[in-house]
Amino acid sequence: MKTIVVIGGGIIGLTTAWSLVEAGFNVRVIERSKTPATGASHANGGQLSYRYVSPLADQGVPLKALKWLLDRDGPLHWRPEADAHQWRWLASFLAHCRAPVNQRTTGRLLALGALSQAACAEFGTRLPLAEAHWRAPGKLVLYRHPKDFDHARARVERQGEGPEQALGPDDCRRVEPALAHSPVAWAGGIFTEGEAVADCHAVCLQLAAALAQHPNFGGFVQAEVTGFQLQQRQARAVLTDQGPIAGDEFVLAAGIGSRALAETVGIRLPLYPLKGYSLSAPIGAHHHPPEVSVTDFEKKVLYTRIGHQLRVAAMVDLVGLHEEIDPQRLAALQRAVHATLPDAADYAQAEPWSGLRPATPAGAPILGASPVEHLWLNVGHGALGFTFSFGSARILSRLIAGQPSPLPLDGLQLQAA
Repeated sequence: MKTIVVIGGGIIGLTTAWSLVEAGFNVRVIERSKTPATGASHANGGQLSYRYVSPLADQGVPLKALKWLLDRDGPLHWRPEADAHQWRWLASFLAHCRAPVNQRTTGRLLALGALSQAACAEFGTRLPLAEAHWRAPGKLVLYRHPKDFDHARARVERQGEGPEQALGPDDCRRVEPALAHSPVAWAGGIFTEGEAVADCHAVCLQLAAALAQHPNFGGFVQAEVTGFQLQQRQARAVLTDQGPIAGDEFVLAAGIGSRALAETVGIRLPLYPLKGYSLSAPIGAHHHPPEVSVTDFEKKVLYTRIGHQLRVAAMVDLVGLHEEIDPQRLAALQRAVHATLPDAADYAQAEPWSGLRPATPAGAPILGASPVEHLWLNVGHGALGFTFSFGSARILSRLIAGQPSPLPLDGLQLQAA
């Protein structure tokens, strides 16, 4: 039985480990923290947008970005740094901001989303995902300006029959009664049935517990990975502060940390951290939280009810590897929620969080083989790591088993990123 070493204990690494043990491999997981999911998987937005995928790189985004940068409460913040990674990523991102490129990327992500939804449903038959507050209430994307809504409605109409519905203001309030308590005059919204929400951190803990009981699992190793031991351009072991850990195959799934680790063996991953923020606010009996998953299109703020908490997630900060919470950005998020859904939760008691989401310029993850034999990649999922995790894991396990990918990998491999 082959031994597979997975580097990373977030949602990407844990779903990969689960898919591999189920495929008959002996698997070990290396995670630098004492507990899993302490990075971007810890308190993210909790939305699983299988059918609503919108890569950041698109026609018109550079102009919008300039407007956002001039708005102190805008969704984007950029701090130029003497960092080659930042400038290379930005240059490539701008090159991808074309409508045909966005359309191709969107098609690939929709296919990956469908695969991930099916793979997650299979996992749900094994573990009680309801304990992670898993629900499928649907997703409602709200538009403040008629022009934006008309553009979105035209896109839905061009697609014909499908899960997306264009709704006027009254129908939006029918689908989500909590909007009656919003002072915003919404122009309309796009509702997608079946989209799910869950606590990503809780799902990670369930995965870790399930792995620990699996006969093919070789255990968790708490260690800091520093590189790889190669022999004739083949990976033979992972180098850690606890000593080398040997294996037959290795999967790099360490979020933005994957970039530095890949560089130790001469692989340049086009990843940059998109820093995001969230608030986890308690819901009391007198509050009016949304039951469906809500996205404020203009403000780029997500609202998700997770159990007795409202998870609010927002912001894209291009500030390098700085994980600390920026008080000014946190204050901007607080102003946004008070002006949009003021009665949805107790924002004064909200727990803040920030995390680094590893993104590629195009917005599609990097999956599959690397230039180093026996070293595999499952990186670059950006803000959609939770959404794509189970599908990406299935692809990796199939490839490592020598089987064809369940969907075409065109545009999802390193050379295309």
